[in-house]
Amino acid sequence: MSFDTTRYLAKATARAKSDVANKLVSMFLHELSRKLTALAGVSVRDVAYTAAVEKTFGARCAYCERDLEHDRAAVEHLDGMNRYRVGLHIAGNVIVSCKRCNSEKRRDDSVKVLRLAVTGWESFLAHDGSRCGAECKTCHYWQTIWPDETERRNKLVAKGERIRSFRSSFPASIALCERARTEFPPLLERLYRDCQNFAATEIGATIQDALAVLSPR
Repeated sequence: MSFDTTRYLAKATARAKSDVANKLVSMFLHELSRKLTALAGVSVRDVAYTAAVEKTFGARCAYCERDLEHDRAAVEHLDGMNRYRVGLHIAGNVIVSCKRCNSEKRRDDSVKVLRLAVTGWESFLAHDGSRCGAECKTCHYWQTIWPDETERRNKLVAKGERIRSFRSSFPASIALCERARTEFPPLLERLYRDCQNFAATEIGATIQDALAVLSPR
């Protein structure tokens, strides 16, 4: 198998404006979450909330059950904080996973319309090998965690049930998450496009200024 260096570098270069726009969307969702914390009635930082996370999931990844360590743990937003999943940093949506699961789940979080489930975390756990093609990277990931098909399916179902049970303890927060997921996509899409256009305009103007400075006199 050969590696297409030209295609890879071109893709990386084209991604710059999207990265900026995605970051702005994430910043918006974080700031909105701070405003909504009072409505949710509990903060992610509250001792009671962190105790609930620890009681439910222990010191293991909420998805794959790997033991967590400080150098390989990640703050996991069940509904991802992007313009498609519209996740919030509020109680019920924030747990802890291993970095590998956090990274693998981004494939589902980055898809505009999910095929296997309504939410990113449910879709992530739905890749049991029975509904996707052989090329599905997420299905392959779960196959490396639990090679036995029966065990894999049972584990994925059990993880989903545990997360649903955990989220049910925070009804006010989850109600806010569901409303955000339903009502905010058009708003976030507009914010994303406006940021891209602004970045393109400002970068273009600043490049002209920079070239004027660097041009031979």
